[in-house]
Amino acid sequence: MALISLDDLEGLDEDEDVDVDAEEAQPMEEEEVEDGLLAHWRAVGRTHQVSVPAEMRGPIHEMAHNNQQREPVPFVPLSRQEKMGELMWEERSYPAGKWACVSYAEEFYEQSISKSFMKLMRFICKENSLGHHLGMTVPVVSTVTVSSDGRTLDKSVLTAFYLPAAHQEAPPQPSDPDVVVVHRDAFTAVAGAFFGTTTEETVTRHADLLREMLGPAAQSLRPDLYMVAVYENPGVPRRRNEIWFLRR
Repeated sequence: MALISLDDLEGLDEDEDVDVDAEEAQPMEEEEVEDGLLAHWRAVGRTHQVSVPAEMRGPIHEMAHNNQQREPVPFVPLSRQEKMGELMWEERSYPAGKWACVSYAEEFYEQSISKSFMKLMRFICKENSLGHHLGMTVPVVSTVTVSSDGRTLDKSVLTAFYLPAAHQEAPPQPSDPDVVVVHRDAFTAVAGAFFGTTTEETVTRHADLLREMLGPAAQSLRPDLYMVAVYENPGVPRRRNEIWFLRR
């Protein structure tokens, strides 16, 4: 059965004519909507070998309700490389700021990022000292460490959410001790985009492709770690992602 993503729901026109008898059309109860979203996320979670618990129903619904209010993580573009009108990579400067972080070391990379993201969602959606939705920023960024062989990813993955501008000066405190708000120094990253899922296989492959594309310029980048930036929620089939290589 084909699954309906949140983007599909957003694309529906409220004024569009539907071939349904008006007497038969019944508005969906809020609980039914929440159950449908939870079922969709559980189906996606199974592809990452992760179980989505029932207590995620509220945060998932709230994230969907506030989906249009997404604040981009600020950056300054420094340089870019295009080929036949297509952006190959872009170098950016990111400012210092406060990030909410969760670290996991599961058997598979996709399990670690999925479990971390669920904890961050709950922090964003009321499980914080302010007791209300904080607002969403994109992308959510995971830092992976590369083993000595230059390809294998270490088990421990740090997933981070940049706090919205309104909360940078006085960050709300998480209710969950696994979520930690930290100050990160400014950094420079070389970013290359890709689309689809973020499994260990796809992340490693696109990191290799970006290094190959950069050629000798990659020598000035850190070989021991990189970041994976995700711009859409896990329910979007062809979501936008980026690999970020950091300057030494």
